[in-house]
Amino acid sequence: MAKSAEQEHPTKAFGWAATDTSGVLSPFKFSRRETGEKDVRFKVLYCGICHSDLHMAKNDWGTSTYPIVPGHEIVGIVTEVGSKVGKFKVGDRVGVGCMVGACHSCDSCDNDLENYCPKMVFTYSAPYHDGTTTYGGYSDVMVAEERYVVRIPDNLPLDAGAPLLCAGITVYSPLQHFGLTKPGMHIGVVGLGGLGHVAVKFAKGFGVKVTVISTSPSKKKEAIEHLGADYFLAAMGTMDGIIDTVSSVHPLLPLIGLLKSQGKLVMVGAPNRPLELPVFPLIMGRKVVAGSCIGGMKETQEMIDFAGKHNITADVEVIPMDYVNTAMERLEKADVRYRFVIDIGNTLKSA
Repeated sequence: MAKSAEQEHPTKAFGWAATDTSGVLSPFKFSRRETGEKDVRFKVLYCGICHSDLHMAKNDWGTSTYPIVPGHEIVGIVTEVGSKVGKFKVGDRVGVGCMVGACHSCDSCDNDLENYCPKMVFTYSAPYHDGTTTYGGYSDVMVAEERYVVRIPDNLPLDAGAPLLCAGITVYSPLQHFGLTKPGMHIGVVGLGGLGHVAVKFAKGFGVKVTVISTSPSKKKEAIEHLGADYFLAAMGTMDGIIDTVSSVHPLLPLIGLLKSQGKLVMVGAPNRPLELPVFPLIMGRKVVAGSCIGGMKETQEMIDFAGKHNITADVEVIPMDYVNTAMERLEKADVRYRFVIDIGNTLKSA
């Protein structure tokens, strides 16, 4: 007979979980594995709320396994390390993002692209190597293999740094991979939400010109005066690249029109229905529509170090654990500037 979540592993753990497609979260007792020789165990202090947490809690993508403890923007302080761990010690500030495992033998893994490994293991609601289900960061403790743990720079506040482990790498990686970091380039960012506001900050950190593309004129002042964007609207055919962070269905033709010839439109938002892709304007301008999914662990550490050097953080609203269901409702309405972060360390109370 299968063991309960509380009995699967030897170490007790506590968090909040969704148990059905209502997505409502409630207190949940489970367990974590013992600290293996290559593992890092840490006390969770903060965890960001990503839009994908909302989708997964409600099984919007049809891949959820209940009960789900969401959370893949997890930061805290190391409490124990395995005997073969070389990069971390007790007391270090660390984080875990969207994945906690991969095969380590395919081409993607060999090239530090664990995020594209066919056997990549998500941080929550995924089968781990030992057959148990992974649980995320809406919890008091986290255990992960050293390879999937990131060191957080001392100057980055943990609460505002946590969202970089998903939102940050999601926009940093395509900027780097598609060559959109050269000073003087003109980059567009579609959508000024959890991903978009961080994309603006990283692009400015690279020294490029940034235009925010939004259907909300009310965000113009925020984009330019607070986030440092250069423009709010753009002329046709003026952009080297666009990072599209929008997770709802929207037209691509106007965005393709903003690109210069050989420009790149990179999708990082995940609409739950297919988008219509007009091919003719791609052909006539040798333009590219591409996708990008987070980043490998080497690049994730590079991203967080870059953020530390340039003082890049997310704009966050820190909330107590018992506010999480209200936060999810607000997130669904885009009523947050720009990322909720749960104060796990001070407000998660064990039942």
